[in-house]
Amino acid sequence: MAARRARNDTASNQANEPSSQVLKLGEDRPLRLDSGKTLTPFQIAYETYGTLNEARSNAILICHALTGDQYVASRNPVTGKPGWWELMVGPGRVVDTDRFFVICSNVVGGCLGSTGPASINPDTGRAYGLDLPVITIADMVRAQVMLIDHFGIDRLFSVIGGSMGGMQVLEWAASYPERVFTALPIAAGARHSAQNIAFHEVGRQAVMADPDWCGGRYIEEGRRPEKGLAVARMAAHITYLSETALHRKFGRNLQDRENLTFGFDADFQIESYLRHQGMTFVDRFDANSYLYMTRAMDYFDLATDRGGLLADAFANSPTRFCVVSFTSDWLFPTAESRMVVRALNAAGASVSFVEIETDRGHDAFLLDEPELFAAVRGFLDSAARARGLEPVL
Repeated sequence: MAARRARNDTASNQANEPSSQVLKLGEDRPLRLDSGKTLTPFQIAYETYGTLNEARSNAILICHALTGDQYVASRNPVTGKPGWWELMVGPGRVVDTDRFFVICSNVVGGCLGSTGPASINPDTGRAYGLDLPVITIADMVRAQVMLIDHFGIDRLFSVIGGSMGGMQVLEWAASYPERVFTALPIAAGARHSAQNIAFHEVGRQAVMADPDWCGGRYIEEGRRPEKGLAVARMAAHITYLSETALHRKFGRNLQDRENLTFGFDADFQIESYLRHQGMTFVDRFDANSYLYMTRAMDYFDLATDRGGLLADAFANSPTRFCVVSFTSDWLFPTAESRMVVRALNAAGASVSFVEIETDRGHDAFLLDEPELFAAVRGFLDSAARARGLEPVL
């Protein structure tokens, strides 16, 4: 209990005073939101890895997924765990920080240092809660543009991300094509499907039905909607896996018992696993941020936001694309990636497409997938040669 309380306190502190670097933007640089509102002042928490070369041409922006953060290749201060993509990013890795300057920021609306619902509202001195304006994927990217401007980088060598991170990649390429040399959207789509919106609504309702949610004011009430958020995470986690992977790992195996209890305890290993996932999640993530992040994904629709024709989002794009999907991903199935590829082809953009055979589901982009690593490495190496990049010495 004491350990959990310490993690909760750390997570709360990180919302306003993160361990990472922070860019604070005053009222002279407001963030204009799709809702018509502005966010000011606000801050962006970020981490960097590697060295920016003299020409500022070797910068890669990594965009995180729904429950990710800026600690892509460094230890998370709340959980103490390694970076969430250390298999991909680091010295000698596919995204080689001996060669590239890597930037990863916590998205606006998040809960690890960028302005979000757990941040202090300067107008009230209390946590924003639901007073924070609704954030969209485009809003997240606008904030990232301000961060990139802070570094004096005119054009990113690459923008890379999976899932919600892949949505940000597509938004970057559509809204700022002249600032993106290469784009790597992985396990993503140009819009959120009705099925995905439905799963998110189940999660949001679970959070809001928790009596400790307190209408979003649980922080000032000294409470936490842990049960609701845990259920939301459990439901979402199922969508990140595949039936084959679940069967291989758990099947119908019982948890620490030889016979059924004929009750409602966790008889099966899969039940115990999901409960563990739910309870460890609430230690590191803010419930209101979960509402805001899922809403941002639901609102994402690149075609509708640009007149209804997806190809128009990429018209005359100079960006080189590599689109990646996984055969067992039913959250963002390959059909969603093919839709993006067809639109890019129709727009005359430079695009390659890789569908990776795996039974590990949506979360495959975070796992040890040699074919993914080979595809990303090959694409980046080819683009680096085209841009004349050499390793940083």
